[in-house]
Amino acid sequence: MKSVDKKRRPRHPPACERTSSPVRPSYLIRFVPPISIFLLTFVAFLPALQNDFVNWDDEVLLIENFHYRGLGPEQLRWMFTTCYLSSCRPLTWMTLGLDYLFWGMNPTGYHLSSLLLHSVNAVLFYFVSLRLFRWALSSFVGSAELPIRLAAVFSALFFSLHPLRVEEVAWANGRDMEVAGFFFFLTLLAYLRAAEIQLSGGSRWRWMSAAWLFYTLSLLGKEGAMTLPFALIVLDVYPLHRLGTGQGKWFGATVRSVWWEKLPFLLVAVAAGIRAVLGKQGSGALYPFGGYGLAPRFARVIYSLAFYPWKTVVPVGLSPLYPVHPFTTLWTAPSVLSGVLVTALTVFFFMGRRRWPVGLAGWCFYVLLLIPVSGIVTFGPYRAADHFSYLPCLAWAILAGAGLLYCWQLWDSGGIGIRIFVSTQCFALLLLISLGILTWNQTQIWKDSERLWRHALAVEEDSSFAHNNLGLVLAKRGAFEEAIKEFRRAVEIDPAFVEAYTNLGNFLAQRGARNEAIVHLRRALQIDPAFANAHNTLGNVLADTGALNEAIEHFHKALQIDPHSAGTHYNLARVLAKRGDQEEAIAQYRAALEIDPGDVDVHNNLGLLFLSRGDSGAAIEQFNQAIRVDPTYSKAYFNLGKLYAQQDRLDEAVENFQKALQIQPGVAEIHENLARAFARQGKRTEALREYQEALRLLQTRSQGGGS
Repeated sequence: MKSVDKKRRPRHPPACERTSSPVRPSYLIRFVPPISIFLLTFVAFLPALQNDFVNWDDEVLLIENFHYRGLGPEQLRWMFTTCYLSSCRPLTWMTLGLDYLFWGMNPTGYHLSSLLLHSVNAVLFYFVSLRLFRWALSSFVGSAELPIRLAAVFSALFFSLHPLRVEEVAWANGRDMEVAGFFFFLTLLAYLRAAEIQLSGGSRWRWMSAAWLFYTLSLLGKEGAMTLPFALIVLDVYPLHRLGTGQGKWFGATVRSVWWEKLPFLLVAVAAGIRAVLGKQGSGALYPFGGYGLAPRFARVIYSLAFYPWKTVVPVGLSPLYPVHPFTTLWTAPSVLSGVLVTALTVFFFMGRRRWPVGLAGWCFYVLLLIPVSGIVTFGPYRAADHFSYLPCLAWAILAGAGLLYCWQLWDSGGIGIRIFVSTQCFALLLLISLGILTWNQTQIWKDSERLWRHALAVEEDSSFAHNNLGLVLAKRGAFEEAIKEFRRAVEIDPAFVEAYTNLGNFLAQRGARNEAIVHLRRALQIDPAFANAHNTLGNVLADTGALNEAIEHFHKALQIDPHSAGTHYNLARVLAKRGDQEEAIAQYRAALEIDPGDVDVHNNLGLLFLSRGDSGAAIEQFNQAIRVDPTYSKAYFNLGKLYAQQDRLDEAVENFQKALQIQPGVAEIHENLARAFARQGKRTEALREYQEALRLLQTRSQGGGS
């Protein structure tokens, strides 16, 4: 930044050039700002602690994934060697593994960790802003320290309180950008410290090495800052003035080391980029370049560059999912309007670069950091995402703080009067309050899956993905008719949506419409013959219709595509047992348990299969294993009770039947079997009581079914 009063001499030398030790600010000035930033950020996101996991990747990545649970050698090996469902983020997995050790599967603990991490990031960004402003500015009225710190506070709160940050805190799976951001801020702090030491004539390599290390760790959290080496060049030009000024300017001998220090950053970034692309390509999340040509990609990049500044200024209508609209040409209305906004911002900042150089530097910093997630490499069912803004939109927070500081300069130089100055400060305060309120409300949208997807559809009704996920939520709570309507709407919007066809077929079958279900499932496989879930679901429906051989064929095809699906092994085993192939069924059940040893249904069914073959010892072992995994699994207690009754071990039979009833007291069959065991023990009173309860439950069920 430059003062508008060209003739005014600075009262103090720039902070980065002072030769004598400045007076240290008071403890109040030093410690109140970071503490206040942390507390205000924490309070703004408090509703997140009441949020549940949602079916927007949380289920598949956290609830159904056992690999990250803990920090043992096996979990760590998985974290650092696996790109799970296109996600390569070992350090993020480590934080989630630590959460599991502390909280188990309680979502409140996960959201608390995310909130604490975001609040810490806000404080780190405050110190980054403080250093950048000290580099850029010289002095202000009275004391330079107070306005610089207030501007840094404003930048940090503008960043942390903005509703665009909600996804990272309120969404358990949004943690990766926070982890990457934590080490990103440490990278910047170390880099700025290295530049200060170099300016004073000392050796900067210790701090530069720390910056390289922190950058590597940031990319291990998420590959969100792959273009940071180029963004650092922007900082070297302004405000650090390490390039482009003085003798040597850009490529002289005096600045050669500035370029060489970028090489480690660049090597790490290239390695992370290759790993990210291969991970997404391996999971099928990456759209091939040939199928998504140059012009559509360019249109999407321009759209992204305009989307986040617009949402920064007008943070309303935020959604967990902005569905993909095909960018088939550069001349659609969204592309043209985005191009106009991007061009206008570029021209505005370029024309004002001499009077306000922070504007152009901030714009370049934003563009460079956004490029990797702008659509140039296309993945995911969205055209933009709020969490993509976490690092790039730091530039807008810096510009907001710089704007506030510019008002101080104008007032200091007499460019504006006291009324205008006070008005700008009040506006800044009201802006932060408004952002905090918007964030408080936006955080509650993520409370549960149904609220999340209904909000997404309120923002954009033509989101096939939101309709599909809402359908899954409705089906989970038993509203099957409503769920089927949502799946139908999803395939109406997107006739190539394989997952929605599969879900539609699955729940139509559950409602008894098996023929229509088979039609939709076959349609899904016409669109994508390699969609394992469609093969698995079609196999289940065919098995229910009695077409066991065809069902088994589809299960085998599903396992060829995804051999690590415990559910498919389980379904295949169930149908094989139904066909009478007991040995092969046992092999498939064992394969399922190798993948997921904690599946109590597999243990229970395997026990029943052993029991049908007369191997009661192996059956008891499986039933007991199911109980060890889940002490509330009533089926295993019931099956143990029946087995012990057959062996005349009546005391053990009664004990297990009673345990089953403690868990499920409303099951008539358990009461009936317990009554028989009591009768065989000669306990007629107890037997009569259980028979009467069984009869009452059967009558109640009969009356309920006839109503």
